[in-house]
Amino acid sequence: MTDQKRYTMDGSDELEAKLADNCRVTLEGVRKVIPAKTLQGLLLAGGYGCGEGGVLRTPEGDKPYNDMAFYVFVKGSALSAERKYRRALRELGESLTPDAELEIEFKAITASKLRKSPVKMSYYDIVMGHRLVFGDERLLAGCEKHRDSGAIPMHEATRLLFNRCSGLLYAKARLRQSAFSQEDADFISRQCAKVQLAMGDALLAAAGRYHWSCRERGRALESYDEELGSGVIEKVREHHATGVEFKLHPQRSEAGRDELEQLHAELTGLAREVWLRVENGRLGAKFADVREYGLSQANKCPETWGARNRLVNAKAFGLKAAFGRMANRYPRERLFNALALLLWVDDAEKDRRLLSTLQSNLRTQTESFEDLVKAYEAMWRRFN
Repeated sequence: MTDQKRYTMDGSDELEAKLADNCRVTLEGVRKVIPAKTLQGLLLAGGYGCGEGGVLRTPEGDKPYNDMAFYVFVKGSALSAERKYRRALRELGESLTPDAELEIEFKAITASKLRKSPVKMSYYDIVMGHRLVFGDERLLAGCEKHRDSGAIPMHEATRLLFNRCSGLLYAKARLRQSAFSQEDADFISRQCAKVQLAMGDALLAAAGRYHWSCRERGRALESYDEELGSGVIEKVREHHATGVEFKLHPQRSEAGRDELEQLHAELTGLAREVWLRVENGRLGAKFADVREYGLSQANKCPETWGARNRLVNAKAFGLKAAFGRMANRYPRERLFNALALLLWVDDAEKDRRLLSTLQSNLRTQTESFEDLVKAYEAMWRRFN
């Protein structure tokens, strides 16, 4: 990556200057939080880091959109750095956000941890598509394994779909509310756009063909020829192109509830097909539908370690959880099961068997769809 690289594809000079100033001010703030002897580098990731940041066209000119995600490289222990600087970096991000005109986020990390960590989609994106605000490329020395998209494990494709389909679930909850605001319309439109992009991205990741550039992923989908059922891949390609356009040129939604309900219904059905395709391939299973998936007791996080999962469950849910039926299962599996039923099975909460399954997975006694989604979101925020 070069210092001359743009933050956006076609944003105005004023927007580029604004984003550059955001980086300058952010570095100044980080230097006040992290001692000079500890700070090794500051890396801008995400869309703006790889030159594909969003450009929001407004009557006042081009504006930034969404967030700027910074990785703060420090010396020493990654765990110690996370504990020591988490609060200060969070408060710094909150203080910078208003003037930056978008959310500023931080993650403290060490070069050693990045080198030693298993391959993940996020690490691949960081290593391959970033902008150095401070430091040099030697920070990423020894990270060659993270440059191979073919090494991204299939559970990363599932996790991407899981998070984006969770957004569809939250959008579903808003569409069912009696009141409907402009804020709701914007939220639902964003979640739909993220799913439009994620469906194709997940298929590519599962096939070992993911790319850090959303435009390159769009081109790769054109030659994706694995069987997905009649017309599915064509629809995935169309929606992916729409998702890429929204990522590069986001817009405030002007759609009404009816239009968004139609789009949401179409994407929900298509995402179901992609979910089953990815999960059947990843788990070597033959789930006929999402109901069967949600009720199945198959281990849906086999990449995790049972003994460690007991500790995670005890910490998250109390000591008794370390000895229950799902004690050796990673908690995210509960969310996979609940997502399948809440998002894709109509009125699942009205079926006693499905409701019991949802309550068990979400550790709640609530019965309404709205409250089940709230319980889901509370757990999702811990294990997404």
